[in-house]
Amino acid sequence: MVADDELVARAPSVADAPDFAALFRTLPSPYMILDRELRYVDVNEAYCTTLERRREDLIGRPLFELFPNPGESGRRLRESFERVLESGRPDSLPLIPYPIERPASRGGGFEMRYWSAAHVPLLGPDGRTRYIVQNTVDVTELQRLKEMAYGPGGESYLAPAPGETDLLQRAAEVTALNAALTQETRGLRDLFMQAPGFMAVLTGPELTFALVNNAYQQLIGHRQVIGRSVEDALPEVREQGFVQLLQGVLEKREPFLGQALSVRLQRTPGGDLEERFVDFIYQPITHPDGDAWGVFVQGSDVTDRVLAERQQKLLLDELNHRVKNTLATVQAIAAQTLRTSPEPAAFREAFEARILALAATHDLLTATSWRSADLRDVVLVELKPFGPERYRLEGPDVALAPAEALTLGLLFHELATNAAKYGALSVAEGRVEVRWSVEAGRLDLGWRETGGPAVAPPTRRGFGSRLIERSLKGQMGGEAVLEFAPQGLCCAVSLPLKGVA
Repeated sequence: MVADDELVARAPSVADAPDFAALFRTLPSPYMILDRELRYVDVNEAYCTTLERRREDLIGRPLFELFPNPGESGRRLRESFERVLESGRPDSLPLIPYPIERPASRGGGFEMRYWSAAHVPLLGPDGRTRYIVQNTVDVTELQRLKEMAYGPGGESYLAPAPGETDLLQRAAEVTALNAALTQETRGLRDLFMQAPGFMAVLTGPELTFALVNNAYQQLIGHRQVIGRSVEDALPEVREQGFVQLLQGVLEKREPFLGQALSVRLQRTPGGDLEERFVDFIYQPITHPDGDAWGVFVQGSDVTDRVLAERQQKLLLDELNHRVKNTLATVQAIAAQTLRTSPEPAAFREAFEARILALAATHDLLTATSWRSADLRDVVLVELKPFGPERYRLEGPDVALAPAEALTLGLLFHELATNAAKYGALSVAEGRVEVRWSVEAGRLDLGWRETGGPAVAPPTRRGFGSRLIERSLKGQMGGEAVLEFAPQGLCCAVSLPLKGVA
């Protein structure tokens, strides 16, 4: 037998006691400690490695601020913490899906992970829970094995069956022995996240987001959608029919192909809906027995292409209209030249000069889409064909940006064409006066016709009138107002100048 004094001699001294702080940090399983406000108090190295976060980025921060989840998983986790705080007894979550944000170094975005968590209270002197210790085990690989074998569904959220812990251990050992395969899997995941086209995986009858890549996040304004249904995460798309399309793909197990479809998305918090155009396919994901358990979404944002095609059509329509106007202007110039040039030789000389001046108008308008132009030059190339005695220009030098020069060139072309066909430039006595001024970066310009036929307001608006009145609106932020005064057409132009770089 051993004497009591010998037991005392063998007992370790305080100096020989283990360093429990060092032990906590080196434990191979992930641990964290939360206070009653669910803020991080401490974490060990295994926890930081599993979540790919630094310890200094966690301590003192609320858990649900760093890892928000308004869905079912977030509710279950919070309720487990509350049970520990209220009862002072341990609580566990055998299996809980919870998305984790990937660091930017690995492509960013969110990844769905599956966890088994145990929550243990640390009591204070008053007997109440002062801290919560959580031990988590990442069982994602095991859960994915189950889904591949049985498909996702009700069973996927049950606790691990007896023996599955051993299976997890064996799977971890196999994974460690097959590092090349693990690296390949990560490479495929990175490829998915960084693919230029948007992709998402929706599961279950509620169409819950299980996986989205970076391009999809960019399309929807980087909203947190993992673990939430389409209707809950993107409520604006339901009224546009996309939820019904997805449900139809799930029920009929037939893909749906969309081309250049319009979708309005709230891409900034509290902002207005922004229209985008997308090419996409909804592809059903099926079990071996043929039943669909999810939908794979893949596509690309083709907004720039659609807008370019629209702009091209607008330009073609404008070109067609300009050709007609040019022919009308040539006819008007020929008629006026005939009236003032009785001799054929004189007619030919005057007519050719004015046609060459008209050609210069087109050259300048083409050039101003790529460089700056002076306002006076833009006006002159439209009025030169009619002779200097037919117009008067008054105003300071104004350098126009390419877009401003092109827009005003189109506007002056319409005014000059209208004046040649119906207004002051259609008769020998008619004149055009153009005056402008610039104040506080804003151009104010007036076009006034005198000496022409009496003017009456048109019974309908033609393409030219609509172009004049609408050409400065939208991105230009200006306006043009037509006044059909009896003594001659007037046009008031107001335009904020962006300046020339």
